[in-house]
Order: sequence, then structure tokens, then C-alpha cells
Amino acid sequence: MPNYAFRLLVNGEEFDLDTAPHRTLLEVLRDELGLTGTKEGCGTGDCGACTVLMDGRAVNSCLVLAPEATGREIATIEGLATNGRLHPIQQAFVDAAAAQCGYCTPGMILSIKALLDRNPSPTLDEVRLGIAGNLCRCTGYAKIYEALEAAAAALRS
Repeated sequence: MPNYAFRLLVNGEEFDLDTAPHRTLLEVLRDELGLTGTKEGCGTGDCGACTVLMDGRAVNSCLVLAPEATGREIATIEGLATNGRLHPIQQAFVDAAAAQCGYCTPGMILSIKALLDRNPSPTLDEVRLGIAGNLCRCTGYAKIYEALEAAAAALRS
């Protein structure tokens, strides 16, 4: 199968790629662009470890073919911090000790960012729905909810 040439916009930077058209966005981000914050978990879109933002919406990058992301704005966990400072959501996760093993954390943070961008003051039910596609096997979610509340407050102020 011949390779496919396309351009991706990731974290505000353009990348010209030439890869097999069946490769997923997850594979290209990790293997070709070296953005390893995006994790591979289940490979079937069930765990959320591979969550990235595409045009501001949380998507499972394991389910998106890389060429399908052409012309879309992709954001990964590496693109959240600015000028060496953590994004308020990242900082809230640190402050609340919301990450234990950390494997789900990048996807969880990006899902929370998508949620707070749409709704700066979500209810607990809206929070649960907003991160429903992200599985955490370590925290029991209490610290994640705490971090989300703190991040929402910081972003509103």
C-alpha cells in the first residue's frame, strides 16, 4: 500500500507527513512526532488514555486515521503548558494529587479541558458525563473531581 502525504497541525505547529493511510492519529503522534504523552491503552476507544483534542473536542486518537486529521487543529498534553508553566488543569492535578500511576492523566486532563471550555461551571453530573470516556484504575475519581473543581475555579478567576 503506498504512503499518503498530508499535513497535520499539532499544538500549533505544522508537520508534513508521509505515512501509510491506515495508521492512526495515536500511532503518528507517538511514533512519528515523538509526542508520547498520548498513551495507548485499549486500542478500541474504551479507555480514553489516547484522548487528544481535535478542534477543541475530546477524541480517541486510536479511532482516528491520521489522514482524517488533515485540516484539523490537534492538541496533545504536550501543548497545554505555556512558557514553562503548567496549564491550570495540569496544576490542579498536581495540587490535588489526582494522578497516581499517571497513565490516564493526559487523556483525563484533555477531556476536562474540553468540558471546561464548553462549560466553565459544570455540575457533578456534567463532570461525570464529561470524563465518562476516560477510565482510571487507581484514584477512585475523588481527587480527579477535586482537581476539576479547583481548575474550573482558577480558570473562571
